Parts: sequence; C-alpha cells; structure tokens
Amino acid sequence: MASRPARVAMLEQFEADGVTHMFGNPGTVEQGFLDELRNFPGIQYVLALQEAAVVGLADGYARATRRPALLQLHSGVGLGNGIGMLYQAMRGHAPLVVLVGEAGLAYDAMEAQMAADLVAMGEPVTKWATRVVDPRSTLRVLRRAFKVAATPPYGPVLVVLPADVLDAETDEPVVPTSYLETAAVPAPETVERAADLLAGAERPLVVAGDGVHFSGAQAELARLAEVWGAEVWGADWSEVNLPAEHPAYRGQLGHMFGTSSRRVTSAADAVLIAGTYALPEVYPALDGVFAPGAPVVHVDLDSGAIAKNFPVDLGILADPRQSLGRIADALDARLTPDQHRRAAGRLRDWGAEQAAARAEADERDEREAAGTLTAAGFGRELAARLPADAILFDEALTCSPGLFRHLPPNTPGEWFQTRGGSLGVGIPGALGAKLAHPEKTVVGFTGDGGSMYTFQALWTAARYGIGAVFVICNNGRYKLLDQNIAQYWDSQDIEPHALPDLFDLTRPEIDFAALSRSLGVPAVRVDKPDQAGPAIAEALASGGPFLIDLVVGR
Repeated sequence: MASRPARVAMLEQFEADGVTHMFGNPGTVEQGFLDELRNFPGIQYVLALQEAAVVGLADGYARATRRPALLQLHSGVGLGNGIGMLYQAMRGHAPLVVLVGEAGLAYDAMEAQMAADLVAMGEPVTKWATRVVDPRSTLRVLRRAFKVAATPPYGPVLVVLPADVLDAETDEPVVPTSYLETAAVPAPETVERAADLLAGAERPLVVAGDGVHFSGAQAELARLAEVWGAEVWGADWSEVNLPAEHPAYRGQLGHMFGTSSRRVTSAADAVLIAGTYALPEVYPALDGVFAPGAPVVHVDLDSGAIAKNFPVDLGILADPRQSLGRIADALDARLTPDQHRRAAGRLRDWGAEQAAARAEADERDEREAAGTLTAAGFGRELAARLPADAILFDEALTCSPGLFRHLPPNTPGEWFQTRGGSLGVGIPGALGAKLAHPEKTVVGFTGDGGSMYTFQALWTAARYGIGAVFVICNNGRYKLLDQNIAQYWDSQDIEPHALPDLFDLTRPEIDFAALSRSLGVPAVRVDKPDQAGPAIAEALASGGPFLIDLVVGR
C-alpha cells in the first residue's frame, strides 16, 4: 500500500470500520490528525466542552448502537477529566475506543509540560490500555482496540497516540477489524447437569444482569423463569433484561448494601446467575449470601464474573442466549406435573401482587398529586404523550420509581439506566442515544446535582441540533445521600438526626432554565401540576433540544 503519514492511515482505518462519529475535545498534541478530518467527511467530529461530557456522549452512543464508539481526549489533563465517566463506562461494559494524544516519543526523557504515564492512568478504568510506538503498527493496534472493546465483557480500551509516531510514514494496509463470534453453546451434558442441580427447587431465584441484554437473551430468560417458577432479581441491571411488567420480575437487588440483597438471595433454595456477578454492591455482604446447601449455577461469557466472590456448583462459560433456553427445556422435561402447577401458581401470585401494588401506587399518586407536582404525576403526563418507541435515559435516581411507574421499561433498546456510580451521564447519554437514533424521540432524565457534572453538554446539543428532551428532577438536594445516610444510621444504631447541610443545593438556587438557554437550549421551569402537560407538549413539538426544569420533592 502507498506510504502516507500514520495520522492519515488511522483515519482510513476508521473509515473502513464504518466509524461515523468521533466524540472529543481537541488539544494541541492531537491537532495533526484532527486537521486531517476535513478530508474524511464521513466521520463527524462531535465537539463537547469538557471531557466527562465527551465520554458520556460516547457511552450513550455505544449503548444505543451496541457497537464500539470512538472518542478523543487530550493528553493527561483531558484523560484525567474523563476518568470518572470512563469508570462508569467500564462498570457498564460500554464498548469505547479512547484515543489520547501526547507530544511524542522523542520527549519521553524530558518530563515535559503535560507529560504523564497515560497508559498507567487509563489501566484502572479500561479493559486494555496501550501506546502506539511504531507507525507501522498503528492500524494493527487500532484494530485490536476495536476488537477488544467489542468482545464480551465489553468495555473501554485506551490507545495513546504520540504525535511524532502519527506524523511518521507507514505503508500499513487498511483492512476491516475482525470481530469474534461469541455465541458459545454449552455442551448437552453441561445443560443436563444444570437442570439436575436446579430442578428440585421450591424457592428458585434468578439473579440476572446486563449480560442477558448484550446476548439478546430476554425471551430465553423469561421462558426459564416461567418454566421454573423463579423470581428474577437484577444486579448490574441497567438495560431491559426482562420486561418490568413480567410477573417474575421482582426488582433490583441492593445497589448500596449487601445486607439488603442477602435477604433475597439467602431465602432461595436454588440460584441461577446470568450475565452479572455476585454481587455488585458498594458495601457487599462478605458471607451468607446463599443458603447452605442451595445449588448455584452461573452462566456468563465473562469468565472473570463466574465464581468471582463466592463458589458456585456449576460455572458455564457460554452465551446466555444459547444457554438459558436449553436449561429451560431441560427443566421443563424434568419437572413433575405437580412442580409445573406450583411454578405456574407462583407466577400467578406474583402477577396478582404486582397488579395490586400498581393499583395501590396509583391511588397513592392520586392522593399525593392533589395540588402538588410529583414525579409520578409528571411521568403519567409524559407517558400519555410519548410515542410508543421513545428511548428513555434514566439518571433520575430517587425520582425514578415515580417517573417510571407510568413509563415501565419493557422493550430492549428503549430504556437505559445509569450505572457505575458516576453522576452526570443523563444529559450526554441521552444525546448519544439521539445521535444513534435520530428518527426516535429521546428523553433524558437527570437530577439537579447530577446534571451539574455535565451541564455543558447542552451546548453540544445546540451546536449540532441534537433534538433530545432533557428533564432535570430538581429537588434541591443530593437526595440519594439523604436516603443512604438514613440506611447508614440504621446499620450503626445511630439515632436519626438532622441531615447534613452539605447535601443541600438551594443556596444559591440554580436557575436551570436560564442556564440552559444561555447554552442555546430552550427551557421552561415546571413547579405546578397544571404546567406539566403544556411543557411536555412544547418540548416534544420543538423539533430540537429542549429542557424541562421539573421542581419536585421540595
């Protein structure tokens, strides 16, 4: 192949791999290849004003397309600004390829301005971090980066690009990246052994996570739960792995305290884990997670997740979609007619419980909404106006239960929830999803606290006319910390007392509507029930980005 600078060859590689967007915030050491972008009109550079927003945009785009997203950060300072959001992407298994520029190999001994060990900085928050040191391997390294990012478990990959390497000539050929087929099928005898371990359960439990979504195993998970009569609880669950209104779906295990999760998991007499690990809380339980003698079967494409923290009786390194249906078939053949009747009875009972709980919640919403603006009331108004295939990005946190009672996440690809613990993904995540699906209505929810981590992403929405709708759930506090400290007091036998003043966000009050307008995005403030409907109608009819400052829970 003809020789050309590696910076040009790199963009040719992206073009061959079908890259259409590069998210970034530019810097001097990347100026060479960024200047070359003018000759590659098929790759749109999406500019954001801060690196956390850059990563959040790419994260949302990758989640919505289920393909690797490309982003560019500037040297050590830019990578440092993006680290928190890269942690979010790593925990949520977002396939990202992160390009980070540096001045050059020639300056390694100089301790020059902005010099840093970028690979070491990136290693804790990536699947793989590397540095290109020879122009003749630039494309080889980039193809490996895309392949690693898109191989389960998905995750971000970091490639450091010294400017002098990219300016050097290379005749390395451009070929499309080779991706792996990962639909591994468990051996028949393994499926039979799993069914033997699980068939006798009277209190069966499935703990499922986003690996179910990544493999497209939602229907197989539903069938297994129905055949086995099993409760399904989520762990690292931020996608639609099972419809929220399925009778087997019982909710998500404790994100914060393992003692909350243990009350569920230790009550089961047989456990199947699929697409997650046991168990991803902030304060995990160290023991007693599963009942003594209860068999545990774990299915995943991530070998590191299986038996990561607790022993299992059978670990199956295979695709959940190829495994869960087969295990369901084997259980179906083993269960006696009486066991089938009891399994069906459990599903009926849970369905009735859900219906009763929804009716009770609706009655409570009606009482609370009398003259008061609530998250549930706003959710009901929004649900009445949204198209059926709208995409919702949920970082509403403490407002989520009320909002999504009327917007239940039932369809894969139409609901994404924050994960990983980093605040600020709601606005840029919704923008990324809208770029991935410009034909769909996209609504992103965040909090007043969380929004301020990446509020400048609204400028990107205005610059490129990205027509997502944003809802700030504005309760004037870090409300989740209010809830968490109450749990902490209880765990430490501390008498409840005044909440810390530092959780308060009302001094001074943030005018989110004015702030949004200053960044080019029209906005309205909603603080009364009768304002919700007109505000939603205006937002959906605007055709461009629009923000609603929703004042609730004060």
